[in-house]
Amino acid sequence: MIKLTLVFIFLIFSFSISANDKFTAEQLIEKAKAFVSAKNSRQQPNTTTKEIDHYISLLSDNFIDEHVKFKFTYTDKTKLRSDMVGKLKDEVINSNIEIKEIMVGANVVFIKMTEMGKVKPAHLDKTIEYSKTNIVSLEFNEAGLIKHIRRHHG
Repeated sequence: MIKLTLVFIFLIFSFSISANDKFTAEQLIEKAKAFVSAKNSRQQPNTTTKEIDHYISLLSDNFIDEHVKFKFTYTDKTKLRSDMVGKLKDEVINSNIEIKEIMVGANVVFIKMTEMGKVKPAHLDKTIEYSKTNIVSLEFNEAGLIKHIRRHHG
């Protein structure tokens, strides 16, 4: 009974788009997929600054990128880009992101995704292999750019 109630509440929340909500559920799902694709593209063996710039282009000028578990936040595109370019020194053997689930709210998307990869960071002598399921929320501004990312690392 509780599960049925939760599903009912979720459906009401998903389909009750108010006059202030600019994007449909389908548009938000596409934006979520575009974010995951851009995130995945900037973590490949052949990644260049082109992929990094594309990822950053999805962000509004006044964005917040919050890594909840690590109590760390980016709010500056220049600093974010600099850190991403610095990671190009790492040897990425492979990297992939699989979307497990997407939930939609009023101009917000919640993505449950599994990130898998094998990387040798430039500052370490060993290769790191990982597979983590994370939850990310993306809030969008009126222009459809990401204004707030909350990363809940697994």
